[in-house]
Amino acid sequence: MKHGKKYLDVVKKLDRTQEYDPAAACTLVKETARAKFDETVEVHVRLNLKKSQSVRDTVVLPNQFRGEKKVLVFCKPERVKEALDNGAAYAGDAELIEKIKGGWVDFDVAVATPDMMKDVGKLGMVLGRRGLMPNPKTGTVTNDLAAALNELRKGRTEFRSDKTNIVHIAIGKASMEAAKIAENLTVLLDEINRKRPSDAKGDFVTSVYLACTMGPSVRVTTVKNEKR
Repeated sequence: MKHGKKYLDVVKKLDRTQEYDPAAACTLVKETARAKFDETVEVHVRLNLKKSQSVRDTVVLPNQFRGEKKVLVFCKPERVKEALDNGAAYAGDAELIEKIKGGWVDFDVAVATPDMMKDVGKLGMVLGRRGLMPNPKTGTVTNDLAAALNELRKGRTEFRSDKTNIVHIAIGKASMEAAKIAENLTVLLDEINRKRPSDAKGDFVTSVYLACTMGPSVRVTTVKNEKR
């Protein structure tokens, strides 16, 4: 793959053989942002997992960088007002389900009360492929609508390992202060380490790379977390 002059110029700022502590890595990533738009800072965390294992959870990053999410709540009619009062953009049951079956998906997150999942499950083909299906593991199937909606407004976001055991997630924007990006990175890594399977052996987090949307990757020093 050929890179342009701007990319090659910013690569010169990096020592590709070196690992950088989070603060230095975030500073470098900001310096390598060269696009005319505000690039997203992404982190890619490789985990030491068995084939049968995966990591999936949610995290509330302390420094937000995205606009407020539009949340839809599947609930019975008697709870619609509660959902709307706590910040949901939409709330309801059968009418919303039929609307989504017709192809409408103008929302960012879907939450459901447990008594709605039998009907919501019928939307698997629509919601599943968009990553919008409510799931107890991510706190989006719950009876505590107030708490769930409060966390989602604060920016709670899901992370999960893919088939190659890598977690890919955005943690900031190039326009943010490096210290705030580093704080988000630290909180994320702490949450990932908390999800370490009990039978995992050796180092759990094997590599961490940061990069802006259009920039080169920077390797971050990882804390040794070998379980003996």
